[in-house]
Amino acid sequence: MERALLILEALARSRRGLSLSQLTRNLRLPRSSIHCLLVTLERSRYVCRDQLAHRYRLGLRLVGLANMALNHIGLPHQARPALLQLMERTRLTVHMGVLEESEAVLIEKMEPPGPVRLATWVGKRMGLHCTAIGKALIAPLSYRELEQLMHKYGLMRHNENTIVSMKKLKQDCETVRKLGYAVDDEEEELGARCVGAPVLNEKLEAVAAISVAGTTAQIHSGNIQTLAHEVKAAALRISAQLGLVQAPGEDRLASHVAAGQA
Repeated sequence: MERALLILEALARSRRGLSLSQLTRNLRLPRSSIHCLLVTLERSRYVCRDQLAHRYRLGLRLVGLANMALNHIGLPHQARPALLQLMERTRLTVHMGVLEESEAVLIEKMEPPGPVRLATWVGKRMGLHCTAIGKALIAPLSYRELEQLMHKYGLMRHNENTIVSMKKLKQDCETVRKLGYAVDDEEEELGARCVGAPVLNEKLEAVAAISVAGTTAQIHSGNIQTLAHEVKAAALRISAQLGLVQAPGEDRLASHVAAGQA
């Protein structure tokens, strides 16, 4: 167990991943022992192996564990003032979600008074490719990480508006990185729209995402820019609590992701 943790910690410190030889040299452990542990960690999706570069990196399953840990230590509680203010300013339903395995999971919901009630709840699992929260969560991922994630989950079609190709999904993620927000334009449910933004830590990793959701009558071309501004401002306030003091800006987030493609 201790050796497996040493491997994970070594991979966490490496930006581009490490080969078996590098891990053996850095940890000063028998090559056969490290290889055996890597096989086990890879099968459990705690690490993944780049077939071309022959390097090991941390797997996406650790992201899910980290997100669940944040939830358990009170991420929704920390975010509640910003979410409440967002709900009051927009008069729309506000959601907060995290990435768990290959889906977005809602960990908070705030609903304004009124006749419109959305069929969402804390604990609901949603697609990453067809929701504003989902796209905000995956936008900071490298293309390789995105492809691995979508290969496992797939691009399920909900209606004619749903993104069902990796090319289109990558384009949408590029737009999210450029603008700082994501849109679900009736992609999961006809008649419903959402605007979301990532909650980032100091490494520009999306530890969560938030969104406003409503009907197509409530969210439309006339107010979507205003709503996007409100959602991004709320996400930034929450991000600041997690250590990101200043806004990432288009160039900073885009360059961060671009570095991950190299």
